[in-house]
Amino acid sequence: MPSERLWRKTRPKVEPAHSKLAFENEWVQVVDVHYGPHEKSRMHEHPGGVVVVLTEGHLKFTDQNGKVQEVYAKPGESRWFPPFKHRVENLGDTAYNAVYVGIKNRGASATAEKEGVHPTSDTQTERISISATR
Repeated sequence: MPSERLWRKTRPKVEPAHSKLAFENEWVQVVDVHYGPHEKSRMHEHPGGVVVVLTEGHLKFTDQNGKVQEVYAKPGESRWFPPFKHRVENLGDTAYNAVYVGIKNRGASATAEKEGVHPTSDTQTERISISATR
């Protein structure tokens, strides 16, 4: 367990109210995500990565251009997200929890791709990815 001083130094700065650094190395940043009922984030960005849903959630993502996408997340789902700026709102009456694994190093991503490791996504994630890149 990192010391409190190290925690303050490495805690994600974009949304500290809803995220807590769980683990980090030169390739990935693993962040515990928590939104209480009806909580909203500020506009923030993070590297592309995979979110693993821990609890059911009904979320609203709003990108930097105002494009809105609602997501119904189910426990155990994993979704790939490209890097993009967005706000998140928990539309549900219960807390939402997930783990986000952000890819920090393009070289690590390229190596994984070369070795045949490709992220998979569902149609809902693909729609979010497409709208985020427009």
